[in-house]
Amino acid sequence: MEKLILTDDEWRAKLTAEQYHILRQAGTERAFTGEYDHTFADGTYLCGGCGAQLFDSGEKYNSGCGWPAFTAPLEGEAIDEHRDMSHGMIRTEVRCARCDGHLGHVFPDGPGPNGLRYCINSASLEFKPR
Repeated sequence: MEKLILTDDEWRAKLTAEQYHILRQAGTERAFTGEYDHTFADGTYLCGGCGAQLFDSGEKYNSGCGWPAFTAPLEGEAIDEHRDMSHGMIRTEVRCARCDGHLGHVFPDGPGPNGLRYCINSASLEFKPR
């Protein structure tokens, strides 16, 4: 996958203030406020920063956590994982592999065969219906 590298000024011009805060500054939207928390239509979730395909709606479920939750990314190469030790916790941050945008975190408490819950900010996503 070819990397998308933009300057900070280019990202600020491309994204809304909320998207910039989440995707470029690793921010988090308030729980239960995101556009896609309760969206279960058929389609694909893309990176809100670069349009890379990240998650399929078939992997989305209602975890009750307040953010869109998925059991797996669309492709293993779609996201990168990084150790996050912020806020006095040790977590696994997930980022878009193409533009390095912060998406959210992955936790080992999900359903399905891998037992993972990808907890993703709505503002870091764009939904493309099928």
